[in-house]
Amino acid sequence: MQMFAAAGTSFLLAVLWFDLMFDVQTRNAGGVLPADVLASISAYYRRVTTDAYPMNRLVALVMVVTLGAICAEIVQGATPWWIRWVSIALAGSGFVLTITRTVPNARRLGGARDAPELQSTLARAVYRDHLFSFGRMIVVLALQLIAP
Repeated sequence: MQMFAAAGTSFLLAVLWFDLMFDVQTRNAGGVLPADVLASISAYYRRVTTDAYPMNRLVALVMVVTLGAICAEIVQGATPWWIRWVSIALAGSGFVLTITRTVPNARRLGGARDAPELQSTLARAVYRDHLFSFGRMIVVLALQLIAP
């Protein structure tokens, strides 16, 4: 099961890396983001959250499979208890945040219908969420790789 959890986590890290390549445009700009930055980020999130259907559902499927693999580890008890429980806590909390906040914000940002001020706020929120998710998933991957 560790192999499935590590593979799923690695896939999700790759997706987050691509997201962060667009998100970093928000990093050093104060106030309202420039129109070209908003257009770039908005076009990307429109493409990955809406236009890429049904391929965009793959990310959700990998989240479910990864959680299932970690749950199977918990049931089997083959790895140290703290690795299993920290993995499920980090991955699960990240996935809930992604479903409830990050994806809705990214969809709204991809719609490019809001005022530039709100789009800038959404872009920064998505960036922040992705940074924390990347950190969580790095820890989950490390735990899966060090487990005996």
